[in-house]
Amino acid sequence: QVQVVESGGGLVQAGGSLRLSCKVSTNIFSIFNMGWYRQAPGKQREMVALILRGGGTDYTDSVKGRFTISRDNAQNTVHLQMASLKPEDTAVYYCNAQNAFNPRTEYWGQGTQVTVSS
Repeated sequence: QVQVVESGGGLVQAGGSLRLSCKVSTNIFSIFNMGWYRQAPGKQREMVALILRGGGTDYTDSVKGRFTISRDNAQNTVHLQMASLKPEDTAVYYCNAQNAFNPRTEYWGQGTQVTVSS
């Protein structure tokens, strides 16, 4: 069973930085497209950043230039470096691993809280 575990959330002041990490327990990490999603209270879950198995990336417009997603296939890990944080970035952040060859197969972490104070 594949497990996805996030870490690195916390409380930070506006303008600050945080680095989220996500570790996936699998022998075939390289086949997964990885993503970070977030859900704020009363809002739907939204995609924040994606990194494909080949290294291509995509970001939602509101975080472009502030967030950077990266992956380390040797460590089965994906990171989300967040800078210039804003109160509207406050949410529970979830890591997603999607099998690139069978997109219906995907796994979610339990989420990590990010709170940005003004």
